[in-house]
This record gives sequence, structure tokens and C-alpha cells, in this order.
Amino acid sequence: MSYRKAMNVATPHLGKARIGHSACPHDCPSTCALDVEIGADGRIGRVKGSADNSYTAGVVCAKVSRYAERLYHPARLMKPMIRKGEKGGGDWADISWEAALDAVAEAFVRAEQAHGSEAVWPYYYAGTMGLVQRDSIDRLRHAKRYSGFFGSICTNTAWTGFTMGAGTLRGPDPREMATSDCIVIWGTNPVSTQVNVMTHAVKARKERGAPIVVVDVYDNPTMKQADMALKLRPGTDAALACAAMHVAFRDGHADRAYMARYADDPAGLEAHLSTRDPVWAAEITGLTVEEIEAFAALVGRTKRTFFRLGYGFTRGRNGAVSMHAALSLPTVLGSWQYEGGGAFHSNSDIFRLRKSELIGVADPDIRMLDQSQIGRILTGDAVALRHRGPVTAMLIQNTNPANVAPEQRLVKRGFLRDDLFVAVHEQFMTDTARLADVVLPATMFVEHDDIYRGGGQSHILLGPKLVEPPPTVRTNLFVIEELAKRLGVADRPGFGLCEREHITRMLPHYDLDFDGLKEERWIDCQPDFETAHFLKGFNFPDGRFRFRPDWTGTPAPNRPPKSLGAFGPHEALPVFPDYVAVIEVADEAHPFRLATSPARTFLNSSFTEMKSSREREGRPEVMIHPQDAARHGIGEGDVVRLGNDRGDIRLHAKVTEAAKPGVLIAEGIWPNDAHLDGEGINVLTGADPVAPYGGAAFHDNRVWLQKA
Repeated sequence: MSYRKAMNVATPHLGKARIGHSACPHDCPSTCALDVEIGADGRIGRVKGSADNSYTAGVVCAKVSRYAERLYHPARLMKPMIRKGEKGGGDWADISWEAALDAVAEAFVRAEQAHGSEAVWPYYYAGTMGLVQRDSIDRLRHAKRYSGFFGSICTNTAWTGFTMGAGTLRGPDPREMATSDCIVIWGTNPVSTQVNVMTHAVKARKERGAPIVVVDVYDNPTMKQADMALKLRPGTDAALACAAMHVAFRDGHADRAYMARYADDPAGLEAHLSTRDPVWAAEITGLTVEEIEAFAALVGRTKRTFFRLGYGFTRGRNGAVSMHAALSLPTVLGSWQYEGGGAFHSNSDIFRLRKSELIGVADPDIRMLDQSQIGRILTGDAVALRHRGPVTAMLIQNTNPANVAPEQRLVKRGFLRDDLFVAVHEQFMTDTARLADVVLPATMFVEHDDIYRGGGQSHILLGPKLVEPPPTVRTNLFVIEELAKRLGVADRPGFGLCEREHITRMLPHYDLDFDGLKEERWIDCQPDFETAHFLKGFNFPDGRFRFRPDWTGTPAPNRPPKSLGAFGPHEALPVFPDYVAVIEVADEAHPFRLATSPARTFLNSSFTEMKSSREREGRPEVMIHPQDAARHGIGEGDVVRLGNDRGDIRLHAKVTEAAKPGVLIAEGIWPNDAHLDGEGINVLTGADPVAPYGGAAFHDNRVWLQKA
């Protein structure tokens, strides 16, 4: 078999225990710098957060600390397999790597011959955040003119809302939280999902007496640590932000001199907010007037307030509006001027990595397909297919759409089509892999070289290969390279390079190559204070923050191409920050709102295979407020049924005041077969486009509830 040794270079140092340095590859903004124990036998042991990295600060989440359990899991995929019986039947035959890759390439050629190149849809996402292993699939896509991939599941709505106000996706150094006099953690549960946020927030509380405010839709582990906890109805964040700005103008906390210099229309905003008072917001959010007044007074009198805005904003149909409203609050207060003040969501725009050779060049005439609408695409929806031909062949890397994508019943129905060929390159037999025709075993992060960037912080980090992989598993890059050879495009730019060469070619701005970055371990890209705090102006031609956003004209990091246009009910988006009910509002037939929030020891569908994580999470449950449970005759542990127009599933009830009346919470994306009927929570979530630039509204669902 043709396999470049350069793609699998290792320095295991057998016979001597050591500490290896790496970066967490998982879909978490923290991108922790890691110290990995490696024994004399070449196997990893405990994984720790690097104390040398000023953001990671020696802390890592519990699930990653136990990574050896995942790496050496007995259920890990170890050899290529081809389906023998019916799709999803679980009957597999072992196959060589050579034969498996031949089968994938032949299926792609057949699909192209029958329906054109767009019949092939390479599909991937953030199962690894390593740029080489994650993004090389795009190089093959572009070289072969396969269908484009519009990634919409995770970031779009929040990123769009932030850039509508600031013009770019960056902000104050997140380490400045430790110097703050007040920290507002809004739309994120970092105790469960970004533990390093809490490292710096708790330091400010201990050393400065800074209160921690948490704004979320249920009493999650972060809210339990809050000094002020604001539990609002899903999708109503903008109403809280507007009321707080109303109070700032009313009570003299608004920094008029700052806005006169840095904002576009403060007078228009003040007039607009004149009717958006705490009484108005209380009716919408479910908070009390007293809670809203207390929050507004706290942030109004505390100039050094750090607003840490999370990815919860991206899970609702009005999430872009909510993010923009929350971002407007520190602008009204002038918080950006102070160390430890302002707002931060992501630093994704600060990393100057050159990826042109890694991903290749897209042809604008090739259709783009929306990742979130995979169910509609695979079941022949003409709009989702952009009124072109069917998708009949797929390669899937780093994601598990049969479990994590919305409209799960459509997704599964599409995968079961007899005329669809699917190859899945994976670490475990996921729900998606079970529906594949060919399954290929993949390496894990300590078994290959890669480079990472930490959107929730400011570092580019190297993840060099630390240990040898099992001899029968292969990297993502290997699969792409081998398919390129079989498909006749291996001579195109970017192919034929190993991981280390790709990494070196991404670093021209830093005067480093792979070996230099390995010695440095990471690069801190945080801009200077004035740039980070927008004291040189926001990223618009006039340097002014936009209280009046151009919802369909402003560039954004993941704006859809012109061929797709604006998404969803964008014409309903407001002129100024406001609450807009472009959400799934509860009605008589569906009286509950459902949020599918992250679990502490899972990460999307990763870590669900680990025994320790399963034991910690227990079983799939839905949180129900005691009032709602009593009204429906539901007791603790009872089996209940949730449903809407997309389908229905059964779960066990968890009766708790952590949920708000009228709101149901289902934590974690459990494997489908962990549920009572073999179907997961995403049966209930929708894939309708989110305004204005797309997204997936996983926390924005109306459902009915009954005792089963």
C-alpha cells in the first residue's frame, strides 16, 4: 500500500516516561494547551491542562483528563469494513485499506458519471478542530467540483450578531476577566463546556470581590455558582438587554461621551428604547422587574464589567438579534474603555493562518448545500438541493449527522436510500457509521500532527504526534490523499504534502515552521489593548459601533455565498436592538419550549462512548418544573412523551426547579440507541433557515408533553 511515512512520523521514546505537549482537538472554544503523560510503554496516561499557558492555566475538563479511556477503548474502530446486509443491519465484512479506498473512489466516479460532480457531497464538521485533519476534505471537494458545504450548525447566528455590531469577530483579552469588577456570563454554561472561563472569572471574584452574573434558560452548573442568577425564557435575551439599556439611559449610567465618539446613532437608540422598560421585559423574559432592575443597576454602576457572550445565542431563531442586543449593552455603558471591561465572544478573526493550499479554491458556480438541512437534502427536497440533482455519494469525516443534525427522522430516511453510497471515516461506530456502506477507522489527536487555533482565547497551538496509532487506523489526511490519487487530482496544488509541510505553509506571518512552533508550543496572537477594546474604532469604515445594523449587507465570518442569499425571515429583523418573536412560540397545541442543552461529560456526540461519562450522565432525561409535572400527573422517573410536527420521543422525567415553568430541558446528545425507542432528541429540532445568515436553532423548539 502506498503510504507516505512522513505522514506518520513519531518519536515515541520507548523506554523512557515523559510529558508530551499538545492541544485539545475537540469542538470547544477553550482549545486547552495540554500536558500528556506518556509511559515507558508508549501509552498515554493522565492528561492535564498546561500551567505554562496563561489561558489554560493548568485546568482542563474532566472528560479530556480521562482521554486514555477513549484512546484505548475496546469499542474503538480498528479496521476498514464494508456493509454485507441491508443498510443499518449491522452486518459487516473486514476489508483491506486498499480495497476500501478503491470502493469509495469507484462510488464517487459512478455518482459523477450518472448525475455530474455535484452528486458527491463531502461532509464534515468539528469532531476535530485540527486544521489539517479537518479541512483537507475541502481540497478534494474543490479539486473535483463536488457539492459545496455551508457549515451552519454551530456558530453562524452568534457570529453574525456580534459582527453586525462590532464589524469583526474579536474582543478584549479573555484573560482580562481576572481583572474585572463584574463578570456577566451570558448564553454559555462554562462549568460544563468551557471550564477555563470559570478559572479567570473565579479569580476575579476571589481577588477583587467581583460578582458573577449568569444569564441562561435553566439552573445549570454555572448558574449554581452565580452571585446573581437570571433564568429567562428561551429566546428572550434581547428583551433583557434592551431593558438594561433603557435603565442606563434613564438613570444616567449611559456613557454619552463614549457613544458620541464610537457609536452610530445613540439618540435614535435612546428614543427606540423609551418603551422597552423592565416592566415590558419582565412580561417577555419571565424575570421579575426587580431582577431586571438589579442587573441593570449592577452593570450600570460597574464600569469594569466583562460580558462573556456564549454560543447559546446561536441556538435560537432570533439569536443574531439577541447577540447584537447583548453586545450593544456594554457599548451604551462605555465598558469597552476599561481593562476587564467590554464584551467577548470569539477571537476567530485574529489568527493570520494561510490556508489557501490546504483547502484549495472553490468554484462559485458549484452549488452550496446547507449542513443543517442534510435530512431534507438526502430526501430530495428541491429547495434544499438548490433545484439541482440528487446527492448519491458522500464521504463523512469528523461528524455524526444521524445523531447531531436536526430533523433526525428525515436524516435517517435519507441515509437508508438504496441509491446513496456513504463512506464514514470515524473513531467509533456512531449512529452515522451504522448507516454507512464503508467504514474507515480514524486516528485520534495524539496519533497525528495538527495545528489548532483557540477562538475562545488567543493562541495558535501545535498538536504534534505523541504516540503511535494502531497499525490499522489512518489519518484524515491519508484518506484524502489516497482518494485524490484514485480520482486523478493528486497533481493539483496542496496535494502530496504531509501534515508538517501543511503546518509550515500556514505560518508565513509568524516566521516559524513546524519545528519552530513545536519548540514554542503556541503563539499568542492577542491584539494590543487599544485594538482589542476597539479604542481605535470598530471595524467599519467610520469606526463606529452599529446600533442600526445592516442585517443583510454586513460581512460576517460565515456569511452564505451570494448564490444562497439571505436566510429566513430577515425582513422581520429590527432596525435597533429589540426582542423579535421569530422563534417557535409556544401555542395551545405545543405549550412548552424545549432546549437541548449540552451535558457536562459529553461534547456533542463525542465522549458518549466512555463508561465514566455515561455513568456521570445516567440516562436521557427531560427536566420538568414541579408545577408542570403536577399539572400533567408526572412523577420523578416517569416515562413521558414529547412531540411536535417533526415527531415524538420518549424520555424519563426529572422533576426539578432547575427548569423554568413552561420550559423543558434535555441535556446532552445521547446516542440514538440510548433512548427508549432508538431515536434521539434531534427528532424534535428543526432545520428551517435562521435569519439572516443561517444556523440551526437547537434550543428553540415548541413541543407538547404527556405522561407515556
